[in-house]
Amino acid sequence: MNVAIIKYNAGNIYSVVHALKRLGIEPDVTDNANDIGKADCVIFPGQGEATKTMNYLRANKLDKVITNLRQPVLGICIGMQLMCTYSEEGETSCLGIFDTKVLHFTPEKQEQKIPHMGWDTLTNISHPLFNGIDEGAFVYFIHSYFVPLNPFTIATNDYILPFSAALAKDNFWATQFHPEKSGIVGERILKNFLDYSQKCSNGHV
Repeated sequence: MNVAIIKYNAGNIYSVVHALKRLGIEPDVTDNANDIGKADCVIFPGQGEATKTMNYLRANKLDKVITNLRQPVLGICIGMQLMCTYSEEGETSCLGIFDTKVLHFTPEKQEQKIPHMGWDTLTNISHPLFNGIDEGAFVYFIHSYFVPLNPFTIATNDYILPFSAALAKDNFWATQFHPEKSGIVGERILKNFLDYSQKCSNGHV
């Protein structure tokens, strides 16, 4: 299966590469529109700052490439946030795939540290992305901004307030947490995405 990872000015992309290699996949890390468009599925991962990242995507026309994709797409961390309409980080207009905003955490108690970092639970899971994953499973988060609960929410977490741990709309799926850093649970989530993508490429979905 041909898996494309979108190459852009974000960190943490190669941890996703290594996670896929453990699953027997040799992904193509590319910013070439044709290569991305021909892939069976696309992963849009990374860590970074919203304004600089969106400026880079627009300058390299990757914003249009991403929003026009019709194969399965998985956004991870900043990838999920940039799929929304707007981020408070730099007051940034984003890709607009999910009609919801990205907000900054505001601590209510001294012990509530920002960023939200470390292992935390998935609750209210309700999507094929989480096949075989138990309610309350632990995954790895690191983020200072969050997506509120909305009609596209397919999993939640509660840190300061309940927020979207994952989103889905049509062929676009996304996680705020890092499946590539989430051990066996994260590996299963990536495998679920790849299995679904394989079915799509074979015309079975």
